[in-house]
Amino acid sequence: MNPSLWVAKTGLDAQQTRMQVVSHNLANANTVGFKKGRASFEDLLYQNVRQVGSQTSQQTRSATGLHLGTGVRVVSTEKVFSQGSVSQTGNSLDMAIDGRGFFQITLPDGTPAYTRTGEFQLDDQGQVVTPAGHVVEPGITVPQGAQAVAIGSDGTVTAQLSGGSAPVQIGTFQLVDFVNPEGLEPMGENLYLESASSGTATAGTPGLGGLGTIMQGALETSNVNVVEELVNMIETQRAYEMNSKAISTSDQMMQYLNNNL
Repeated sequence: MNPSLWVAKTGLDAQQTRMQVVSHNLANANTVGFKKGRASFEDLLYQNVRQVGSQTSQQTRSATGLHLGTGVRVVSTEKVFSQGSVSQTGNSLDMAIDGRGFFQITLPDGTPAYTRTGEFQLDDQGQVVTPAGHVVEPGITVPQGAQAVAIGSDGTVTAQLSGGSAPVQIGTFQLVDFVNPEGLEPMGENLYLESASSGTATAGTPGLGGLGTIMQGALETSNVNVVEELVNMIETQRAYEMNSKAISTSDQMMQYLNNNL
């Protein structure tokens, strides 16, 4: 195969992957707590035709070499954990994290998972759970008949019980942080899993040790900038077209060569 065809083909594959990332971002522009992705590229191995610094005579060396690139590939699709906008909802169990940190929840098999989505509800036992029914850790149970639930910026949860004169503390929300949040493994449902690259989960009190604070009655919206993603889409389309043009041009050059042999 003509090397230029292969190089252009790798460019098509890379831009197709980038378009998939951009499409996923746009599809989740209204997903609560969603963090946008970004595709990163790297060039492939080079064909070393002439080594840089090789002898051109007994007294001279070449100032440059002859290295032919073999294309490009997508090396990673990393999450960007910049802060999303905060939208007020008025729901007492909606919580937004202002700053670093994740809520910890427990999956049915006991595996801990982490999320920025604070769209919580109560199950039939009064436990605070995600919309999918995953229990928040540490577990918090709202007593039956509680008239109001208040959540402080430090995660303290109090409830006004029927017949009581003062609110009673019923639990505390904690936040979890990682040395490298970008190393978390996304699993869908706005959940992330710990990985070897993320580091170990460290739990703490909101507002302390670099952790963000909790805002009750609000949700963190997606950090996707639609205009930025549309620009990325146009860039991807143009790059795809140029790689397609490179394939077409290489084919025409070989056709010209065959017709003149």
